[in-house]
Amino acid sequence: MQLTKHWTVSLDDYTIDLAWSPNGAILAAASAAGPISLFATDDGTCQHTLPGHAQGTNVLAWQPPAAALPTSAQTASHHPPPGSVLASGGQDGAVKFWDAAAGQHTASAKLGSAWVEHLAWKPVSHPAPNAPAVTPRASLPILFAAAGRTLVALHADGTRAHTFQPAPKTITALAAQPAGGSLAIAYFGGVVLWDADDFIVQKEFPYSNGIHALIWSPNNDWLVSGNQDPSVHLWRPAAEIELNMSGYETKVKFLTFDHSSHWLATSGGKDACLWDCTGNGPEGREPMMLPHEAPVVAVAFQHTHGLLATAAQDGVVQIWSPERREPLRATVKMPAAATKLVWSPDDRYLAIGSERGAVYVLKCQA
Repeated sequence: MQLTKHWTVSLDDYTIDLAWSPNGAILAAASAAGPISLFATDDGTCQHTLPGHAQGTNVLAWQPPAAALPTSAQTASHHPPPGSVLASGGQDGAVKFWDAAAGQHTASAKLGSAWVEHLAWKPVSHPAPNAPAVTPRASLPILFAAAGRTLVALHADGTRAHTFQPAPKTITALAAQPAGGSLAIAYFGGVVLWDADDFIVQKEFPYSNGIHALIWSPNNDWLVSGNQDPSVHLWRPAAEIELNMSGYETKVKFLTFDHSSHWLATSGGKDACLWDCTGNGPEGREPMMLPHEAPVVAVAFQHTHGLLATAAQDGVVQIWSPERREPLRATVKMPAAATKLVWSPDDRYLAIGSERGAVYVLKCQA
């Protein structure tokens, strides 16, 4: 396994978020100061610099690739071509939409005074051949956005599809079910599943502590939270099953599933923990421990292959295979801790954001 430097660039501040476009041609990088830069994957050329959010940008989210809109829907909403819509949330309490191809701001939605820290697009499925026709408006993709206790569903033109009832406490995580039917939100005290189409409550799961991260398994079977207590909690909503794994050194802020839903990797100390989620789940099983010499600050599985990237506070990034207890030979030492690890859609590139604003794009080759 080889990781070679493809290109590197520097932002004007801490790298707060990174996100690849659905076709993998562009890497969007947000600086904590506000600007959003769009870099060409081929050579790192900056295609556009978007102003972002004046008080600081927090989060990025590309419209998913399945959202291929009928021509009538694009025309009716002046919608940019599928795959070119980028959403951002900021400290100004707003969600902004950008046409990445043109490098232009297209719409905004103000949620209030609280920071917008969580965005999740609803996966868009193609209708069945004999399904009833839908209006152009109904075929538009939906973005869920959270700020404080406020949760809204937005169209890409900035208009609201729905405003949910306020959460009991500040929303700390969002996770859209891969199948598209549910949206999970977390707050101190529990998790709520909302129907992503009808916007009604499906289920509520009490949890008497803070929740930092939330993720669905790709097969829609498990909903997992990383917690302040510190622990990892799993729900199997379809079977009314709950599992809990404790004993972590620190609060668990980072979670990632492999594409097969077999392996769950978590942070929570100087080791990344790798849990076997097959069968009845990981409770009672011993995790595989993937050691670092400093606390783990990011974990990311590839999309369609089996490699796991982990990063630690000392700047070390390692690549692992679940079949091995030792890291692959590719180890990277950066001058600052990573803030984000993201694989390109085709798994050929690993992008790493750092606390000092550097963004590294590494090429992954066997």
